[in-house]
Amino acid sequence: MIAKPFCIPLSPTVGAQARLLSLSRLLPVVTAIACLLVTSCSGKDKVYKKSSLAMDTLITITVSSKSEKTADTAIEKAFNEISRLDKLLNFFSQDSEVTLINKSAGERPVTVSRDTFEVIDKALYAAEKTGGAFDITIGAVMPLWDFHKKTMPDQKLMKEQLTLVGFKNVLLDREKSSVFLKRKGMKIDLGGLAKGYAADRAVEVLKENGVKAGIVAVAGDIKAFGLKPDGTKWNVGIKNPRPKNVNDEIFASIGLSDKGISTAGDYERYFIKDGIRYHHILDPKTGFPVNYCQAVSVVAKDDFISDALDTGIFVLGPEKGMKVLKELGLDGVITDDKGNIHVTDGIKSELKIKAN
Repeated sequence: MIAKPFCIPLSPTVGAQARLLSLSRLLPVVTAIACLLVTSCSGKDKVYKKSSLAMDTLITITVSSKSEKTADTAIEKAFNEISRLDKLLNFFSQDSEVTLINKSAGERPVTVSRDTFEVIDKALYAAEKTGGAFDITIGAVMPLWDFHKKTMPDQKLMKEQLTLVGFKNVLLDREKSSVFLKRKGMKIDLGGLAKGYAADRAVEVLKENGVKAGIVAVAGDIKAFGLKPDGTKWNVGIKNPRPKNVNDEIFASIGLSDKGISTAGDYERYFIKDGIRYHHILDPKTGFPVNYCQAVSVVAKDDFISDALDTGIFVLGPEKGMKVLKELGLDGVITDDKGNIHVTDGIKSELKIKAN
């Protein structure tokens, strides 16, 4: 029996507020690392891993299976499912259902697929629970920022575009499976939870195709299920938002099984001007970054919830964010603007914080 440690580098979970650039313009930035300690024993389950590019990022699927053929087939079907969802939910694609909704804003409702409807419905749930700190209608404001060129938006234009931000102006009709944006010029961007939803769906596809354990990493949105071949949980590392060196990149880790974790941080895409860090996580009320936190990781049964709430809680800050997690019965780790670490009671015994 040989224990083989290895790590999967992951590109960022950046939320609806971060999907500014297509893959052709973006070199993936490593912002989270899932460190998996795998035991492979002859005659027992073995671990199989494949990576691919989709949803503007790197996706890695790792499964435990007795059969390489079963593993390969299941992984390929999971990748196909993620690609299918990307075609529906991509903010930048001219052919996606999201683009059709945005083009029809203020004019008519758009009938959409079950997946698109459910993702938007879940997004509005997250918006309600965070008091609008997470808001998919931020899509009207995001293009005003260019973090690559380090340019800030025109104040007058920002003020005008902010009138188009407001999740309560997104109307859903479940019976007709339709979505309507009440004001012309409104835009929704589902990047804040689409990756988490895709991770959840990929896990379901893996299960349907005979895989009983594995981990799906869609950028920094990670969903684990079952146990590793050695009977332990999948170990996921949480990135240090202010690493001092290469050995300091991960400050904590947690074991996961049948749960997801997502992280939002101010280190993913940013620039510094006059000593102020301007990053991609924007307050929907102002259109500007908030600096109450350095990073937020949320753990939940459904990864789409983790994906949406990490951004909303980042905007709310540690005090209000911890309150939201408690009210929803969820767990999380918040690194505030001073570098202090806040951990919910539910995972204090499971979270392993690396000693300085």
